[in-house]
Amino acid sequence: MRREETIKIFAGSTGKAFVSRMCEYLDTVPGRSETIVFSEGNIFVRVLETVRDKDIYLVQSVALKPNDEFMEIVFWIDAFKRANANSVTLVMPYFGYAKGDKKDEPRVSIRARVCADTIEAAGVDRMVTMDLHSPQIQGFFKVSVDHLYAQQILCNAIDAMQLKDIVAVSPDAGYAKQIRKYAARLNATVAIGDKIRCNHDEKAEITTIIGDVRNRDAVIADDFTLSCGTLTDMAHALKKAGARRIMACVSHLLLNAEGLKALTESPIELLLATDTIENPIAQASDRIRIVSTAPLFAETVKRIHYRESVSELFE
Repeated sequence: MRREETIKIFAGSTGKAFVSRMCEYLDTVPGRSETIVFSEGNIFVRVLETVRDKDIYLVQSVALKPNDEFMEIVFWIDAFKRANANSVTLVMPYFGYAKGDKKDEPRVSIRARVCADTIEAAGVDRMVTMDLHSPQIQGFFKVSVDHLYAQQILCNAIDAMQLKDIVAVSPDAGYAKQIRKYAARLNATVAIGDKIRCNHDEKAEITTIIGDVRNRDAVIADDFTLSCGTLTDMAHALKKAGARRIMACVSHLLLNAEGLKALTESPIELLLATDTIENPIAQASDRIRIVSTAPLFAETVKRIHYRESVSELFE
């Protein structure tokens, strides 16, 4: 592989801004392509430059319009393969269907596994993603999966806030392993919320807090938020337990209008999130600050392209 060879990065319809930031880091330009959605909803994709014998990087999250975004990815992989690309690496900053990672009740689909099988059937050669809902989802794929973490980027932003006596808070026991990593990085103590979710209505109840939060600056961390319900419920519980200041951070911001309203009315002073999802609602509030993961993804692509180690980027 010649070092001077241009890295070919293409954007799906919802990945254009993210690809622009990646290309700025790599001092290159995005690949030329177009996506057309017909009036009945059919998606048409077309590559506008030759990709024969090239190693291609396709960037798109499965996020706010998961069904459309996922099918578009499948069509893109097929288009590149039929155009005789040497390889196709899918860069999916957020994999929305990762939440469907198990069969925990009768007669349900393991959706993440179905998505993995479909992507591989289309011909993908490798995948890069960030903060999967469950790390074991990497095992659903037969191709290599590079699993990046937003923790370091978010912690750097937290450092800039100059908080004191920090307690890192997990909304539930399921995120406890990750929250301990946040605590180690921030030199903080740990607290965990006891959360009960009774059904699929995206509502959960915080019943108690395990750990000392009184007179401390609390940082709630989670992998994603949509309605902000878990974060705001945790924040109210922390305030009641005597926490001094309350911040929150998430890897993926799926926030909707109701979630923004809940955030605005909550004790959370600031919500930190990454740019893995292009969410216009994030621009509507001074309670939200976005930090970019595009340079990390760009560095990962560069190392993959030039056959260099990427393992040190995983933590």
